[in-house]
Amino acid sequence: MLKSCGRKLLLSLVGSMFTCLLVLMVEPPGRPGLARGEAGGAQRALQSLGAAAAVAPPAAQGPPGLRSFADYFGRLSRARRELPPAPPSPPRPPAEDISPRDVFIAVKTTKKFHKARLELLLDTWISRNRDMTFIFTDGEDEELKKQARNVINTNCSAAHSRQALSCKMAVEYDKFIESGRKWFCHVDDDNYVNVRMLVKLLSSYPHTQDIYIGKPSLDRPIQATERISENKMHPVHFWFATGGAGFCISRGLGAHIPWALGGHFMSTAEKIRLPDDCTIGYIIESVLGVKLIRSNLFHSHLENLHQVPKSEIHKQVTLSYGMFENKRNSIHMKGAFSVEEDPSRFRSVHCLLYPDTPWCPTNMVY
Repeated sequence: MLKSCGRKLLLSLVGSMFTCLLVLMVEPPGRPGLARGEAGGAQRALQSLGAAAAVAPPAAQGPPGLRSFADYFGRLSRARRELPPAPPSPPRPPAEDISPRDVFIAVKTTKKFHKARLELLLDTWISRNRDMTFIFTDGEDEELKKQARNVINTNCSAAHSRQALSCKMAVEYDKFIESGRKWFCHVDDDNYVNVRMLVKLLSSYPHTQDIYIGKPSLDRPIQATERISENKMHPVHFWFATGGAGFCISRGLGAHIPWALGGHFMSTAEKIRLPDDCTIGYIIESVLGVKLIRSNLFHSHLENLHQVPKSEIHKQVTLSYGMFENKRNSIHMKGAFSVEEDPSRFRSVHCLLYPDTPWCPTNMVY
């Protein structure tokens, strides 16, 4: 029995020694086994890698590699493009330094108003801003060309119809695109433009962004019907800046407008059967999804101009005159000229802004 126990003990010792030799042979010199903490860290790292592989998008798995990631980011890009456009952020003045030569001012008129309206503008605000002002009319006038540097005969009808107005607007925009300038501003022949304040306002917005700025004449979005086909109509509603007060469009936005070239503007106007300024609003707000930025610095004859504070007249971008509720409508100010001499009050405003004008009375107190 003792012999049997001794034999078993000897076999156990031999087996232990053999096992130690095997471990020493397999483990390379200088690479001790992992400590308990290191082994635990390695295990956690493997678990993390496994978890990451479990939650990774299917497109990121498998041999294709880069191609799968490209597909994945392509889907992300498409999802981002499908999001509704963000409203324009509030301006952070000044966004950029611009000069009057960066602005394209289009004045829409008709031949019968060349003397009655345009001569007043040529004597006042246009006289100091001839290079940036482009007059769009419907008839040849050699006298007008002598007084103004940029006169464009649109060859459109002289009628005050939707088609005639849209024809002129299309020519205005084409000329702006050709000019390469940063801003397009449209006004009528009964507007006074305070160019200093216009440039100051526009400098608050980057011209490379989508900017549409002006003043609505309505207190709610306009309701219209979009003609899809001969027998199919679609209701739309949008804000628009009235052309009677003037409005401006950045070059960044202008580059995105599909009717910029090729005469598409007139066909779009016929599609919704609205005038030129409404069609502008439809394209920008309803089609492109860019919201109108409202500015109370623009004024038309459709509002009560007597409500413009006397102390704020020099800060306005545009002014107008005409009739409002069957009464003469113009700004109320004590000026260099009487109301009979200056019914529009444009000459008085001009002398307020530019007292060095030769025909302005000297030492005038406003």
